[in-house]
Amino acid sequence: MADYDAIVLGAGAAGMMCASMGGQRGRQVLLVDHADAPGKKILISGGGRCNFTNIHTAADRYLSANPHFVKSALGRYTAQDFIALVERYGIAWHEKTLGQLFCDGSAKQIVAMLAEECAKGGVTMALGQPISAIDHGNGLFRVTLGDRVHRAPALVLATGGPSIPKMGATGFAYDVARQFGLSVVQPRPALVPFTLGPEEALFQSLSGVSADVEVRWNKTRFREAALFTHRGLSGPAMLQISSYWQHRTAINVNFLPDRAADWLIAEKRERPRTSLRKILAQALTERLADTLLERIGAQGEIGNLSDKMLRQAGAKLSDWAFVPSGTEGYAKAEVTVGGIATAGLSSRSMEAAKMPGLYAIGEAVDVTGWLGGYNFQWAWASGWAAGQAI
Repeated sequence: MADYDAIVLGAGAAGMMCASMGGQRGRQVLLVDHADAPGKKILISGGGRCNFTNIHTAADRYLSANPHFVKSALGRYTAQDFIALVERYGIAWHEKTLGQLFCDGSAKQIVAMLAEECAKGGVTMALGQPISAIDHGNGLFRVTLGDRVHRAPALVLATGGPSIPKMGATGFAYDVARQFGLSVVQPRPALVPFTLGPEEALFQSLSGVSADVEVRWNKTRFREAALFTHRGLSGPAMLQISSYWQHRTAINVNFLPDRAADWLIAEKRERPRTSLRKILAQALTERLADTLLERIGAQGEIGNLSDKMLRQAGAKLSDWAFVPSGTEGYAKAEVTVGGIATAGLSSRSMEAAKMPGLYAIGEAVDVTGWLGGYNFQWAWASGWAAGQAI
């Protein structure tokens, strides 16, 4: 039997943050993970450079059944707070686009920093040890690792969601939450590429072609790059909208977001002898223009095409409907939408109302950020909040 003040399950971004904060407050903390090393998902993030936060972090960049839930934690531990920690460790970083911050060097620096923060707090790590049982009695949680039982009055669920199963991700946190009476919002893959059905096979020929687009689903819009793949649609714009998309609904793509509604008619007045294909190829790329025109069914010199046809072509190009057949699933999903319901958690401490001493943080919770460092900032903020409470 080994006794602690808190046991944190999951040595990822949220779990390491929580354990280090608790340890540095003088708590005896055990950090458990079935992987043999901490921070495995951190290491593959941002192409190995870890997009560790976003300077534009705000509550409206997150999806949750309760959109207000994130405000307390994000307000108390901000992107600037994490940047200050990174700079204390001398880790060089740069801003890419849209407020996304990356290490100049490697994601390994972030993992090493968090491991050092845990060491400063005297955190005990139990790595490479699968959990065989969890139960609760007499005010203590009992976690069985192999043949050893560890006890603590506080248990933190930080094992993430089921996205990227090859990294060892599972729905374990949901099972434990349900065991103790917490509700789980139906999880689904998010920040994930779309697949297109056989009726869209024409677009498979564009595999590898990208374009700057505005994608829309209902009233939600993103302006970023889209990428055609041999299976469907990917790229930042598509990953972003996938978190909102619902099955059997259309997403609408504006292939020419900087063009006025009647730009083709203006082109007809300016250069009537030019082919529609050439004009579109200059605005997009030849391969993309050819494929779109094949669907639209308009060809020839632009001066020979009626204004009505050009208006229809322009309208189609600015609001092209795709109905994805599905997504590439958890295997390719960066995160999960859904998870442990926020309705049962304190937004200040992440503690479960029904089960005092039980906490849920990071991706395990029904909070999903946009692409671009927002999910890491939620991990740091929710981990910090629970770390102050355990």
